[in-house]
Amino acid sequence: MIFERLPRRHTALLLVVAIVVLALVGKRLAAAGTARAPTAQAASLRADSGSGSAGASSPRLVVYVVGAVRRPGLVRVPEGARVADALERAGGPGRRADLTLVNLAAPVADGQQIVIPVRVPGTAAGGAAGGAATAGTKVSLASATLEQLDALPGIGPVTAQKILDWRQSHGPLRSVDDLDAVPGIGPARIEQLRDLVTP
Repeated sequence: MIFERLPRRHTALLLVVAIVVLALVGKRLAAAGTARAPTAQAASLRADSGSGSAGASSPRLVVYVVGAVRRPGLVRVPEGARVADALERAGGPGRRADLTLVNLAAPVADGQQIVIPVRVPGTAAGGAAGGAATAGTKVSLASATLEQLDALPGIGPVTAQKILDWRQSHGPLRSVDDLDAVPGIGPARIEQLRDLVTP
């Protein structure tokens, strides 16, 4: 063998060099493996934290904002939002919105409908002062919009739409008593509306 032909001093030197080389190679391989593991862990943590933050900030509640708003319809708000937040998502209140009738600080629930009523001149103050609103401030059943009807006491968006549908099918209402033909409106509701509407 080659080691038998070399002097003992050279043989020992070759063995030392071989051991040093093997030690250096092993150290480099170990360092490369440990460097890869933290990098993979960091990438995994970044991915987890990224998905967590996205989930935390993404809206989770869906509410239906209607009435006197700029963009009525479904809006998404984060959990813990208030009515004011939903109103802002719907573009804010319209020019004729009556926010005094809305609790803007109320918490929002998933699937909730938020109705922003229309300010009807004279219905509150005129009714309190004179017992009835004047003819000039009454809501016309023949031409009232969904928002105007929705703002009347006891008339929500569903009943307001029924009035519009009935008006389209049968023509304009000729008297306040004709409201009795609209599904969902009875004699008690008609008496409540009698001083606030006109045919």
